[in-house]
Amino acid sequence: MTFPTTFVLAQAAPGAAANGGLSMIIMMIVLFGVMYFMMIRPQMKRQKEHRQLLSGLSKGDEVVTNGGIAGRVDDVGETFITVEIAPNVKIKLQKSAVQQVLPKGTLKSS
Repeated sequence: MTFPTTFVLAQAAPGAAANGGLSMIIMMIVLFGVMYFMMIRPQMKRQKEHRQLLSGLSKGDEVVTNGGIAGRVDDVGETFITVEIAPNVKIKLQKSAVQQVLPKGTLKSS
């Protein structure tokens, strides 16, 4: 007969649940704030920097692609660029495939 024990637990639950619910909401808000500043905000900043890098591409820039191909930009279009990776060897890539822009003269020294 555990009948009296359930009444005791049932009577204590409403007061604890109201207090626990408020702390749970506060904890979720704090957790979302931490995730925003630790994960979402830095990713948005990197995306903004990459968009600026792509919009600033011009003929003659030396770039490295996501696949590791290094070359000099020969032509810039809306969504595609032409990269010269060796004398008279040109490949057409999407702009989004560019990972970084190298300083001028980097490809000559290697």
